[in-house]
Amino acid sequence: MRAWYLVFSKPRQEQKALVNLQRQGYESYLPLMHNRRKRYGRYAHLIEPMFPRYLFIHLSDRTDNWGPIRSTTGVTSMVRFGDRAGRVPDDLVTILKLREGDKGYFEPQTRQLRKGDSVRICEGPMSGYEGIFHCHSGKQRVTLLLEITGRVTKVQIAPDHIELVSRSHP
Repeated sequence: MRAWYLVFSKPRQEQKALVNLQRQGYESYLPLMHNRRKRYGRYAHLIEPMFPRYLFIHLSDRTDNWGPIRSTTGVTSMVRFGDRAGRVPDDLVTILKLREGDKGYFEPQTRQLRKGDSVRICEGPMSGYEGIFHCHSGKQRVTLLLEITGRVTKVQIAPDHIELVSRSHP
């Protein structure tokens, strides 16, 4: 009977491990997700493993040869709990695969901002300013209320340049 198990990879070599396992004929899966991280003072959009250093492999404990797995380039070892390999529920892998987008990775669920939410500008020349979310101004812009020089001013900005600080009360 085939089941999903966990493979532990070398640091930042999940993709290399996946490719090499697949070349050897093993059915493997590495769930990826879109992340936004601050690097060198700017935000970068990255596609990264959902579970760093872990990937899934579909094996039979009766017919598959498990020996070559640990010597595969990029792989450190099979995950074990005592003397047993770390088995993963089949439903988990199925659910992960179903929730992937068209591009083959998970897009983060962005929370819908509501009028009155406190937000912080996290990118651009106004980085660090805090304001109040006012409304969506089309697909590519949102309008914020910022207090500048003692007056409240409406400012339009890209929605991915802001982050939620706190929710307004309904």
